Amino acid sequence: MSHQNNKSILTVDYPAPPFAEQPQPVPGLASKMIPVPDHGEKSYKGSGRLAGRKALITGGDSGIGRAVAIAYAREGADVAINYLPEEESDAAEVIQLIEAEGRKAIAIPGDIRTEAFCQQLVKEAASKLGGLDILVNNAGRQQFNESIRTLSTEDFDATFKTNVYAMFWITKAAVDYLPRGASIINTSSVQAFKPSEILLDYAQTKASIVAFTKSLAKQLGKEGIRVNAVAPGPYWTPLQSSGGQPQEKVQQFGQDSPLGRPGQPAEIAPLYVTLASTESSYTSGQVWCSDGGTGTL
Repeated sequence: MSHQNNKSILTVDYPAPPFAEQPQPVPGLASKMIPVPDHGEKSYKGSGRLAGRKALITGGDSGIGRAVAIAYAREGADVAINYLPEEESDAAEVIQLIEAEGRKAIAIPGDIRTEAFCQQLVKEAASKLGGLDILVNNAGRQQFNESIRTLSTEDFDATFKTNVYAMFWITKAAVDYLPRGASIINTSSVQAFKPSEILLDYAQTKASIVAFTKSLAKQLGKEGIRVNAVAPGPYWTPLQSSGGQPQEKVQQFGQDSPLGRPGQPAEIAPLYVTLASTESSYTSGQVWCSDGGTGTL
């Protein structure tokens, strides 16, 4: 094989900035992004690493959650996804992709900012999947704000309810279903370790997720349940274009990473597969980072 051919196999030439200005209302749709993110729809190849497993993924309609749902289904898992009703069009695509792999796909729309719904979400997922042994707490809220003076209590509360309270409520409800060998995976962020000045509330929640992960791993270790987190850097998802960043930052998103571009959701899904698989049976209480070479962790 020639050097040039070898390079073409090993190199993935994903889009780099500048990107078009593309504001969206919250929560944003992947289908309306320019370019549309790669969630692994055509590229992810499974190898049976999660055969027979049953997973619940919050925020499974788009972004990282969508990529994880696709990867899990192609690794042999049945998957339930949660999302907001406004994200139904994206979610419908994910359900079709899961079912195309011959796996069971469960759609459970609803707002995770209330404890009652979180409890119902877990109960319904476990019932319709016939059990539950992987929980991915991935749904998140990110809205930039330039100053603590203009950050309202309402926005602060909404960010914490989505990113922290919901994770607590869902995990608390799920532990009664999770058997030995089960895996909980939380989505933190490099913002937990290198916070941006315009993401004061969001960065706090992502740091909280790190502490939650490490503490809960110690609690549940004796039950044989592993708890880990993934800390993404700049990933190309609707979270950014729907108010997570100012539009001028969206247009240059990812340019400061050593790879010179944002990550695509398909590039981080394998971390969630590895953490969920029995191959990682001694890995718990860890935070795995993927940030394009910045080396945040």
